[in-house]
Amino acid sequence: MTTEAKPTLQAQIVPEVAAHRRADHPVDGVFINRWSPRSFEAKPVSDDVLYTVLEAARWAPSGSNGQPWRFIVAKTNEQKAKFASFIKPGNRAWTDHAPVLILIASSKLRDNGEPSPSHAFDAGAAWASIALQAHLLGLATRAVGGYEKDQAREVLNVPEHVELHAIVALGYRGAREALPEALQEKELPSGRRPLRESIIEGSF
Repeated sequence: MTTEAKPTLQAQIVPEVAAHRRADHPVDGVFINRWSPRSFEAKPVSDDVLYTVLEAARWAPSGSNGQPWRFIVAKTNEQKAKFASFIKPGNRAWTDHAPVLILIASSKLRDNGEPSPSHAFDAGAAWASIALQAHLLGLATRAVGGYEKDQAREVLNVPEHVELHAIVALGYRGAREALPEALQEKELPSGRRPLRESIIEGSF
């Protein structure tokens, strides 16, 4: 007779994060240690690293294996200037300094032209894979929802059947002191509400 193994914490929580986050139940440290900083170094992200991050997203789960996600990537000055034209000013304090910006989108239609009911849900799974793979490679990510979607669609020639979600700033984490003073005190790992507050057993 065998007994079910109890889950154990597989990676150590780094001190900077441990001061602000504590898991309610055992979970791999990669989920706790990853957070979303605003400060990015000027250090470029190589194509090899970028494509490894996006390769992880390629393997995210999706409804009927439809893979609706699309990644509009800005890494040159010209490409990033286009993104800057529709990102709201408050977010440009960090997006202007990230070496790579990725606009996550998803096709609302399947390959056969039928509606894809899970396209946004699937794109969210792809974003999670991007965030975790980037963290494992020593990079930081921060998702930005503050941008003008209609303007982005026009500037980037996005067809109507493609829905726009978040812009992800990707790069190597920079110093807190590089941020405007008002943002420096916010440059900390955020906490989470207790798990019990998110679980509804059976029904509402």
